[in-house]
Amino acid sequence: MKKMVSIAVLLIVASLLVFSCKSTGKVNDSTFKRIYDRYFTHLILDDAQRHTVTSGDTLVRIANQYYGNGFYYPVIMLASRDVVLDPDKIQPGMVLTVPNLEKNLSDPNAKASVKGVILDCANIEEDRDRADTARGMRNLSNSL
Repeated sequence: MKKMVSIAVLLIVASLLVFSCKSTGKVNDSTFKRIYDRYFTHLILDDAQRHTVTSGDTLVRIANQYYGNGFYYPVIMLASRDVVLDPDKIQPGMVLTVPNLEKNLSDPNAKASVKGVILDCANIEEDRDRADTARGMRNLSNSL
C-alpha cells in the first residue's frame, strides 16, 4: 500500500513539474541573441525612424503605429538589437530604430530576414503560451 501511495505521489509531482515548466527555460537572452545574429545582417536601416518608448508602449503597439500591423514588431526589435533584448522588457526612454518596412520588403535578402525573424518570434510567442499571436505572426510571414 505504501509503495502505491509513493508511486502515485511521485507521478503527481512529476506531472506538476512537467506542466509548470512548459514554457520556462525555453526562452532566454541567448535565444534572442541567436535571432539577432541570424537576421540582422540583411536588414536595411536606410531611412529608419527613431521612436522613444513612453509609458504604456509595447512593441506590438509601436509596430501597429508605424506599420499598421503589430505582428511586425520583430522588425523593430531586430533593428533595435542594441537596445532591446527581450520584446517583453522595453522601458520608457529606450530609443528604438524603426526600419522602413517598404524598403525591407522590396529587397529579397531583407525580406527573407523579415520573414525569418517573424517566424522565430512566433515560436517564442508559442512558448510563452500566446497561441493567437503566434498564429497571426505565422500568417503574416507566410503572406510575404
